[in-house]
Amino acid sequence: MSFTPIGDTLKKTETASSRQKQADAGQAITATEEAFEELFGKELAIHAKPLYLKNRTITVTCTSSALAQEIRLNQTKIVKKINKLLKSDEVDRIRYLS
Repeated sequence: MSFTPIGDTLKKTETASSRQKQADAGQAITATEEAFEELFGKELAIHAKPLYLKNRTITVTCTSSALAQEIRLNQTKIVKKINKLLKSDEVDRIRYLS
């Protein structure tokens, strides 16, 4: 009979889980970019860059406070659009930096 150390099993599970989270985050970033383009147009969307997904919150950097305000005002619509593109409820809110 052969035994596998529990540490080795945990590392394999952790690595697979980590890869899946990274893939989900990447898809959320892409969906956010698409949502911004669709809702604001390409000209404005290039001024808002999604940075990362953490705790179901997308963090976005904006080149202007006016655009950050537009994102804040349309947050519900943007989140719905992102989740529709992802076909799951991955995102709850948007955090914006200007």
